[in-house]
Amino acid sequence: MSTTSAVTFWDGVYAARPAATDPRPNVRLGETVTDLPPGDALDLGCGQGGDALWLARRGWRVTAVDVSAVAVERLTALALAQGLDGRIDAERHDLRESFPRGTFDLVSAHYLHTPLDLDRAAVLRAAGHALRPGGRLLVVDHGSTAPWSWDQDPDARYPSAREVAEDIGLDGAAWAVERADASRRIAAGPGGRTAEVTDHVLIIRRTV
Repeated sequence: MSTTSAVTFWDGVYAARPAATDPRPNVRLGETVTDLPPGDALDLGCGQGGDALWLARRGWRVTAVDVSAVAVERLTALALAQGLDGRIDAERHDLRESFPRGTFDLVSAHYLHTPLDLDRAAVLRAAGHALRPGGRLLVVDHGSTAPWSWDQDPDARYPSAREVAEDIGLDGAAWAVERADASRRIAAGPGGRTAEVTDHVLIIRRTV
């Protein structure tokens, strides 16, 4: 699909939702990052902005990117309203065609799934190369289908974290897999609904 169709699709997704006033961070981000010293973070597919705002409140300098101009504009406004505009730089990128500049101590990619064409392995490989020595790439993927998910394909298969790491193909001489597992949790969905879901969690650290 063209860049325009990707933008149109995701702008439509976010425009159909009310603008969040205090979006929640993803659970796995807090589990992983709480004990890390703040530095420079890249949030791939920032969406409503909960992860970027959470990181910024804890002293991180965040580059937050999304293909949707609606999502980027909303996050920019939230960061300004919360006095975090000096710590969050929200940018629109179609990751098939451009990748944010810079190097980072943390790259976070939560649920970077799309019904559109995207070479996800190439994007995550670029993310690995954007890490500074000692930096971490955190990839959290769906391992099950939530009842409220936009993707209700009964034949959906969710690659394991190990499979994702192999697909990314970073050289073991410079990157090490620190975590690759499946973890269950109770998730909250629209209208107060809850359901048990599985996350596939992958952490890769750049060693040199």
